[in-house]
Amino acid sequence: MPEDAGATKAWTATVLSLFPDMFPGPLGHSLAGKALESAIWRLEVVDFRGYARDKHRSVDDSPAGGGAGMVLRPDVLAAAIDDVRTRDSVRRPLIYLSPRGAPLTQKRVQALRMGPGVVLICGRFEGVDERLLQSRGIEEVSLGDFVLSGGEPAAIALLDAVVRLLPGVAGNPDTFAEESFERGLLEYPHYTKPSEWEGVAIPPVLLSGNHAEIKAWRQARSEEITRTRRPDLWRRYSAGTKESE
Repeated sequence: MPEDAGATKAWTATVLSLFPDMFPGPLGHSLAGKALESAIWRLEVVDFRGYARDKHRSVDDSPAGGGAGMVLRPDVLAAAIDDVRTRDSVRRPLIYLSPRGAPLTQKRVQALRMGPGVVLICGRFEGVDERLLQSRGIEEVSLGDFVLSGGEPAAIALLDAVVRLLPGVAGNPDTFAEESFERGLLEYPHYTKPSEWEGVAIPPVLLSGNHAEIKAWRQARSEEITRTRRPDLWRRYSAGTKESE
């Protein structure tokens, strides 16, 4: 773990979690793991329980107004956040992984990749005190319309999405250009050897060597898949296409 998250120009992620042993987890393997070893990016994991001030090291309490569950205390998390920020030479965005946040998009991932890094807050229980979110200008981000037991898996997913785009991580960055969401469409189908498998052959156009026809086929398949599987994306793509005409 880095001693100082702001001491390098490498893209730096600081994760605030009650379960620091969950990191790096999958991020320690494959492309992200190799990039971490090569110092292309840096990871700092902070157990914010260490910022609790009472003898029981309490980080949560019952919700005001009653109800089930517990809520993370703003004073404990604020102390952790403020300490991290005092060690930053540049201001990194603060993101709280939350099911009520704005959906994480490839556009947001690209924006994070262009910055110096990120500070991620992993919630637990019923979430965090609203006053913390307001006082520290914290952005809420969601992976989708479902609920996890904590923010750690979501933080790992967000970091994986960003790290793979950092310069020097992927072997051929040109492959990103046609991935899902990069052009507003879902990606076209892929095939490889054998040329026929279980009675199904690779579409002949992909073996034709005609690059123009292959490009047109892939575009048509991307549009078809997006239109049938993600009408919301298709509407945005169609609107953008019409505006550019």
